[in-house]
Amino acid sequence: MIALIAGTGDLPGLLARRLTEAGTPPVICALAGFAPDLPPDLARALPRVDFRLEGFGTLLAGLRGRGVTRICLAGLVRRPVIDPALVDAATAPLIPALARAMRHGDDGALRALIALIEAQGFAVTGAAAIAPDLVARPAIPTRRTPGDDARRAMPVALARIAAMGRADSGQACVIRAGRVIAEEGPEGTDALLCGLPPGQGGFLWKAPKPGQELRADMPVIGPETARGAARAGLDGIAIAAGGVLVLDAAGTVAQLDADGLWLWSRAPDDPAGAGA
Repeated sequence: MIALIAGTGDLPGLLARRLTEAGTPPVICALAGFAPDLPPDLARALPRVDFRLEGFGTLLAGLRGRGVTRICLAGLVRRPVIDPALVDAATAPLIPALARAMRHGDDGALRALIALIEAQGFAVTGAAAIAPDLVARPAIPTRRTPGDDARRAMPVALARIAAMGRADSGQACVIRAGRVIAEEGPEGTDALLCGLPPGQGGFLWKAPKPGQELRADMPVIGPETARGAARAGLDGIAIAAGGVLVLDAAGTVAQLDADGLWLWSRAPDDPAGAGA
């Protein structure tokens, strides 16, 4: 049996649907303040447990009692603050590990959380293992293709994501006129696109940080990312093939085509930027 520790965004609902259709309906675990917005039929049908981080030990014990052996972490969750007054008895022994995890950057915190979950006897399953067809493959599926300016700027984008990886912050940046003009923060890609300085052209590059733990935080794009890129005046979106999930690929490509943008799913061994 599997539990889905589900945050906000479209990914938890999609995974819950896939698991249910495969005959393994998940237990939905919703962290206070970050409850998933599931389709109504799934919200009615699936068992749900609401929890606070201060009761994480009780959550894990309850899942074990239900026969859960696997846990998947999916969706956007901001870093919660632990209130010592609310820590329950089952969670108290885990607090040192949880507190250490919260002191790390994004990837470090998730690695520590995964280690804690595994130490409690659960296997951690990534979203890509549940829905492997969502993982981007090398392609340029849009009618418009990236120009030479985007290809020439790719080393700049790669270097910035590598630097962000060393700082353990963010998975995306925006390149315009051959230089980085903005990078993703804790608020996510939608906020990055909404906050861009005025201008036209350029592209969004989204990719895992080097060595990133992908079971808990694989980068994601979808139709909303496409709409955000269009509103920001960008020429297109480039993503790392094999390292990014594309939700509703057909809808994402259709949205980009409608707005005249390109999508380049770049192979990691493609230094020349051939794309497909």
